[in-house]
Amino acid sequence: MTAVTQDFTPAHDEHPEASKTPLGFWIYLMSDCVLFASIFAAFVVLRENLNGGPAGRDLFDLSFVAIETGLLLVSSLTYGLAMIAAGQGNLRTVFVWLALTFLCGLGFLGMEVHEFGKLVAEGAGPDRSGFLSGFFTLVGTHGLHVTSGLVWMAVMFAQLALRGLTAESRTRLLCLSLFWHFLDIVWIGVFSIVYLLGAA
Repeated sequence: MTAVTQDFTPAHDEHPEASKTPLGFWIYLMSDCVLFASIFAAFVVLRENLNGGPAGRDLFDLSFVAIETGLLLVSSLTYGLAMIAAGQGNLRTVFVWLALTFLCGLGFLGMEVHEFGKLVAEGAGPDRSGFLSGFFTLVGTHGLHVTSGLVWMAVMFAQLALRGLTAESRTRLLCLSLFWHFLDIVWIGVFSIVYLLGAA
């Protein structure tokens, strides 16, 4: 009787390094969730600590913030369309949607900087009260993340222009997509808890 032997050694690596990248990035996003959850909690604790200063209802222009929010939500849509184009291998269309995403993100950031400057000019800076300290920390941290996303997007423009839609660039586009959509979700929380409840 002939003995049958089986080789259980896989012919190829079933877990290439590239496949670990999205998982590692998910772990990073979970740590960012903890960061934002902590800042949200601190803001909720400090929101009534006005120290004789203005409250949200005295400061926030909801129509202005609604436009700001719309820009970020539209940028999420345009980034999704960029990912669809990347899946189809259409590099030119990827550039178009990424450029629109970048412009929407830049517009959002410009409006946020304008709001901060206006508040500081009115004497409602982060040192005025616990409420304003929490506000500037939460909204500012989100703004720093948006800035990082825009820098990352600019780097992706250069990489795509030089190398095209390689497997590596698709993975990086995917990670940036996760990051960008995460920022949209965080902003919905900011808009609801900070602005809507604060202006009520």
